Amino acid sequence: MSLFYLVPLASIVALLFAYHFFRSMMKESEGTSQMIKIAQHVRDGAMSYLKQQYKVVTIVFVIIALVFAVMAYFGLQNNWVPFAFISGGFFSGLAGFFGMKTATYASARTANAARHSLNKGLQLAFRSGAVMGLVVVGLALFDISAWYFILDYFVKDTVLASHKLIMITTTMLTFGMGASTQALFARVGGGIYTKAADVGADLVGKVEAGIPEDDPRNPATIADNVGDNVGDVAGMGADLYESYCGSILATAALGASAYAANPIMQKNAVFAPMIIAAIGVFLSILGIYLVRTKDDADMKQLMSALNRGVITSSFLVAIGTFGILYLLGFQNWVGLSFSVISGLLAGIVIGQGTEYFTSHSYNPTRKIAKSGVTGPATVIISGIGTGLISTFIPVLAVCLAIIFSYLFAINFDIQNLVSGTNLSLGLYGIGIAAVGMLSTLGITLATDAYGPIADNAGGNAEMSGLGPEVRQRTDALDSLGNTTAATGKGFAIGSAALTALALLASYIEEIKIGLMRLGHQVLTFADGQTMNTADANFANFMEYYQVTLMNPKVIVGFFLGAMMAAVFCGLTMNAVGRAAQEMVEEVRRQFREIKGILDGTGTPDYARCVEISTKSAQREMLLPSLLAIITPIAVGLLLGVAGVLGLLTGVLGSGFVLAVFMANAGGAWDNAKKYVEMDNYGGKGSETHNATVVGDTVGDPFKDTSGPSLNILIKLMSMVSIVMAGLTVSWSLL
Repeated sequence: MSLFYLVPLASIVALLFAYHFFRSMMKESEGTSQMIKIAQHVRDGAMSYLKQQYKVVTIVFVIIALVFAVMAYFGLQNNWVPFAFISGGFFSGLAGFFGMKTATYASARTANAARHSLNKGLQLAFRSGAVMGLVVVGLALFDISAWYFILDYFVKDTVLASHKLIMITTTMLTFGMGASTQALFARVGGGIYTKAADVGADLVGKVEAGIPEDDPRNPATIADNVGDNVGDVAGMGADLYESYCGSILATAALGASAYAANPIMQKNAVFAPMIIAAIGVFLSILGIYLVRTKDDADMKQLMSALNRGVITSSFLVAIGTFGILYLLGFQNWVGLSFSVISGLLAGIVIGQGTEYFTSHSYNPTRKIAKSGVTGPATVIISGIGTGLISTFIPVLAVCLAIIFSYLFAINFDIQNLVSGTNLSLGLYGIGIAAVGMLSTLGITLATDAYGPIADNAGGNAEMSGLGPEVRQRTDALDSLGNTTAATGKGFAIGSAALTALALLASYIEEIKIGLMRLGHQVLTFADGQTMNTADANFANFMEYYQVTLMNPKVIVGFFLGAMMAAVFCGLTMNAVGRAAQEMVEEVRRQFREIKGILDGTGTPDYARCVEISTKSAQREMLLPSLLAIITPIAVGLLLGVAGVLGLLTGVLGSGFVLAVFMANAGGAWDNAKKYVEMDNYGGKGSETHNATVVGDTVGDPFKDTSGPSLNILIKLMSMVSIVMAGLTVSWSLL
C-alpha cells in the first residue's frame, strides 16, 4: 500500500511543474503592441468557443447522469456511476481548458522568443506544451487516487474479500465514459471549428486572392488560429486524458479479476498500472528538460531534439518497471515488465513510422510535393496512396505489442494459450502494455501540444509583420509542429487500440457484476452444465454467450461496428464541408463588400468568421457524438452481449486502420505544401504550390477532425457498453 502513495504524489508534482512552466512562460514578453493585440483576439475567440461548447456539453451530461440515476434506482447500475460519470467529464474538460489557456498565452511569446534565437523559441513552445501534458497526467492521477480512497472507504467488505476490489475497479472504470463523452465533443466540435476556418482561409485567401498564409488581410485568419487551439490543444488533451485513465483503470479491473484468488497479489495487481504511470510522470519531467537545439538546426535536428526527451523517458520507465513489479511481489515480474516494454516500443515505433510518412525530410512526402507539378488531382491521389500504405507500421506495431505482451504475461505457455487462467493473465499483460505506451504521456503530449503553439506563433509573426529571419525560424518550428502533431495523432490512435482491447476484456467483468447484481448467481450452459457466476472466468462467459465467429449475432455486430467507423467519418467530413462553405462565402463577401481589405487600408470583420465557426461547430457536433452513445445501447438491446462484443471488435479493427490512414494522409499533404513553400518546385505562388494547397485543404478534415475523432469513438463505444452492461444482461431481443 505504501507504494500506492506515489500516485497522489505524482499528481501533485505534475501539477506543480505545470504551474512552474506556466509562470515561466508568462514572465516572457509578448512582443510588440501588434503582437499583443493579435494574441488577445485569438484568446478571446478561443474562450468564447469553449464557453459555448461547455454549455451544450453540460446539458448532455445532466441528461445522461439522470438516466444513470434512474438505472441505479432500479438496480441496473451501481449507485456511484452518475457521480463517477460527471467527475470524469469535468476533469477531462478541465485538462483541455488549462492546456488551451496556456497555448493562447504562449503563441505570441514564442514568436517573440524566435526574434532572439531558434532554441529559445523551441524551448518556450515545448515547455508551454508540457503544461498540457503535465496537467492531463496530474488531473488523471488525482482523479484515480481520489476515487480509490473514496470507494475503498464506502464499499462494504463482502464474504469474498476479492469481490470488493472487483467492485471498486469496475466502478472506477465507469468515470471513463464521462471523460470519453467530453473528449468526443471536444474533438469533433473543435475539429469542425478549426477546419471550417482553415479551409475558408486557404481556398479564398491563398488560392483565389493569392495572399500568404496567416495574412492579416484574410478575414478567416483569426478564426483559423483560434481553431488550432480549440481542436488540437483542448481536443487532444481531453482525448488523451481519457486514454490515459482508460488504460490504467481497465488494467486495474483486469488485475482484480486475474489475481482474485490471492488477496495480497490482487491489490498489487490493481496498484501496478497506477504506480507505473506515476513513475512515468517523474521521468517525463526529466525528459522535458532534455529538449534543446542549436540555432541553425535543420528539420531532422529539431526532431532529434524532441525525440531525445521522449526516448530517454521511455528507456528509464522500462528500467523502473522491473523494480516496481519486483517490489510488488509478482511471480512473473520479468515477463510483465517485458509486457510494459512491448507497449513502450510500440509507441516509439508508431511515432517514428508516422514521422517517416509525414515529414518532408523523407521521400513519401517529397513525392507528394513532386506530384503537384501535374496538378491537384495527382496530389490527392498520391496523398491517399501514401496514407493507405502508412497504415502498415502502426498496425504491425500494435499487433506485435498485443502478441508479445500476452505471451510475456503467461511465460510463453503456448500449449495453454487461451486456458482460463492464462487468458486472464494474458489480457492483464495487454492492459499493462497500454499503460506502458501511455506512461510517458507527460512528455509525448507536450510534443503534440507544441504543434499548435508553434503554428500560432508563425501566424502571429506573419500578421505582425516581423522580419524574414524571424519568419524563417517560426516556419521551422511550425514545420516541426506539423510532424509532431502527426506523430502525436498516431500515438493517440495506437494507444486507443490497445486501451480499447483492454476495455473489451473489462466489459466481460462488468457483465459478470451485472448478472450478480440482478440475482443471477448460477450460469446454465447450452449443454445443461451449471457453475456459480462468481467463479466464472473470461473463457466461461465466452462459452455462455456463445461468442464465436459462427454466431450470426457476433457477425452482424462486427459489420455494424465496421460500418460505424465509416458513417462517423462521413458525418464529420460533411460537417466540415458545410461549415467551410459558409466560411468561404463569408470571406468572399468581405473581400467584395469591405473596401480596401486587399490593399491593407480596410479592416476585415474577424469576429464574424469566429462566430460562423463557433455556431457551425456547436450545431454539427451533436449528431455524430450522440450516434456514438446510442449505437452500443441499441445493439445491446437487440443482439445482447454477443452482438455488443462483435460491434466493439468491428469498430476497433476498422476504426484503427481508418484513423491512421486519415491522420497520416492529412499530415503528409500539409508538409508537402510546406516543402514546396521552401522554394522547391517553383515555391510559393506557383501552380505546384496551388496544387499542394488544394491537397492540404482536403487533408485538413482528414487529420484534424475525422481521423483523431475515430480513436475516441472506439473508446467511447467500449465505455458506453461497459456502463450499460447491466441493462444488456437484464433484457435483449435476441
